[in-house]
Amino acid sequence: MIFGKHINRYYLKHLPALLLGLLTLVSIDFLQLEIPKLYGMVINGIKDGVVEIKAGEFVPFDMNFLLDTVCLPMIIIIATIAIGRFLWRICFFGSGIRVETHLRGRMFDHCKDLSREYYQVNKVGTLMSYFTNDLETVQDCFGSGILMMADALFLGIMALWKMFRMDLTLTLFSLIPMAFLLVISTIVGHSLEKKWDERQEAFSALSDFSQENFSGIAVIKAFVKETVQLLSFRKLNKDNEKVNVEFTKISTLFHILVTLFVESVICVILGYGGYLVYTGSFNAGQLVEFIGYFTSIVWPIMAVSQLIEMRARGKASLARIGALLDTPVDVADAPDVQEPAAPLAGNIEMRHLTFRYPGGSYDSLTDVSFTINAGENVGIIGKTGSGKTTLVDLLLRTYNVPDGTVFLDGYDVNTLPIRTVRQYAAYVPQDNFLFSDTIASNISFASDTNEQSVIEEAARLSDVHENISEFTEGYKTVLGERGVTVSGGQKQRISIARALMKDASILILDDAVSAVDLRTEKAILDNLRRIRKGKTTILIAHRISTVEGMDKIIFLDEGRIAAVGTHAELLASCPDYATMVQLQQVQGAMKETDSPEARRMTDNREEVAYHA
Repeated sequence: MIFGKHINRYYLKHLPALLLGLLTLVSIDFLQLEIPKLYGMVINGIKDGVVEIKAGEFVPFDMNFLLDTVCLPMIIIIATIAIGRFLWRICFFGSGIRVETHLRGRMFDHCKDLSREYYQVNKVGTLMSYFTNDLETVQDCFGSGILMMADALFLGIMALWKMFRMDLTLTLFSLIPMAFLLVISTIVGHSLEKKWDERQEAFSALSDFSQENFSGIAVIKAFVKETVQLLSFRKLNKDNEKVNVEFTKISTLFHILVTLFVESVICVILGYGGYLVYTGSFNAGQLVEFIGYFTSIVWPIMAVSQLIEMRARGKASLARIGALLDTPVDVADAPDVQEPAAPLAGNIEMRHLTFRYPGGSYDSLTDVSFTINAGENVGIIGKTGSGKTTLVDLLLRTYNVPDGTVFLDGYDVNTLPIRTVRQYAAYVPQDNFLFSDTIASNISFASDTNEQSVIEEAARLSDVHENISEFTEGYKTVLGERGVTVSGGQKQRISIARALMKDASILILDDAVSAVDLRTEKAILDNLRRIRKGKTTILIAHRISTVEGMDKIIFLDEGRIAAVGTHAELLASCPDYATMVQLQQVQGAMKETDSPEARRMTDNREEVAYHA
């Protein structure tokens, strides 16, 4: 049984089921303690031929007595115990499973609101261990923990009370080893909690490594690093084995000590109890009855030992879950945000924006100012690391931005709900993430409709319809994890189709045509100009050919705006831009001198699908 701010609420929420389980458990414990008395009657009846059912009242031990007074009550007690155990299992274990389900829902709901920064620091494998091992441990502590604690308390107290009534001295002798056990349990419990925390950390490290290797298996194979990764995995696996063995050693030692102390009590009872029978203070039936009562509290004693181990594991797991749930949502709506008076048209303005990533040592953007009018097609270009992606991330409020620096239709983005800002924008990121689902589901993900004709039209606009049609299952083709079943160019074009399905006021393509050939790029850009008239389109690219036909080009250099204008204006006014154009023209000329086979492989590289 564990307590904490993230789990205490569930004890009240499931109080009716828990009270019913407790009532059933106490009733069963009471009936269970009637069984040793029946054992005592049988022993005395066999020995003396008569049984004392009340003080001074004896009845003969015959078949009628055995059937009516012993067997029939025993059958009723056993049947009632069986039904009761089923009922309290439903109450306790069912509540535990519901708590696990609700906690998992809270965790997932909280995770979806955490910023990108959190996921850059915390790996997927670690998070998955929270949702699996740690939650299962907490569920076990909630359901089984209440059961063990209640059973140990009620059954133990009732059995001890009956033992005290039979002989006070013998009962006290029986409890001496239990006192030592309690002290040892307290000491061992702290060690178990520490080792369990280490065990979970080792499991998280192993999960992180495995997840990264499975996701990057193509890279590992390409660089022939299977052996190196295998050796690294073996080290992590050994570390995981070591900490698990250490935990198991302490846990096993603890259980052995519990068994030792319990067996020592049996020796005490047989020794001193036998002496009482010898002196006439006890009869044989009473000794058997006393041993029966003690046997009934063996389970509570064992339950206490398991409860200590379980609580140690549960506290460590609950602390890890609590750390996740307590992680602040650092990119959130301000208290005074309001919905815009009219749908956002796509006017974008940045005023003297300076931004540094959390924990960064330098500014990624410095004094950035520009305006994009609704309906404009704008290209953003610059060297790698110049801040192009950062610019659109801030527009989508992926990170917090300073007040008065980023505006949509005249509204400061900090005064608009984040959900609203993103609702009016469609985004194709650099990594082109695809889900392990059908191609049709991936394309329709951004839309409320899954009509096949609409999906196919979006695919045609992104020039990927013919490729999809060539697959055996067509649009029903299920993609591998993160879309590894298709080529880089196909992933980009499926991602573009998904964005087009949203038909948003603002479309942002972050290096989204880098893996397609020039013919395909031109077809996509022509389609965008045709269908997105009156809507804002922002295209981040490295190739000048991608953005030279845009209404406006923003040229970034080391986080600053170097120039803004059309392609012709930048050629005339920005030397750095002109130099970039010349370099790419030289590269293009060199490419033209390549063999036809080389050109074919280069220009059509996205058409070659690779499978994993």
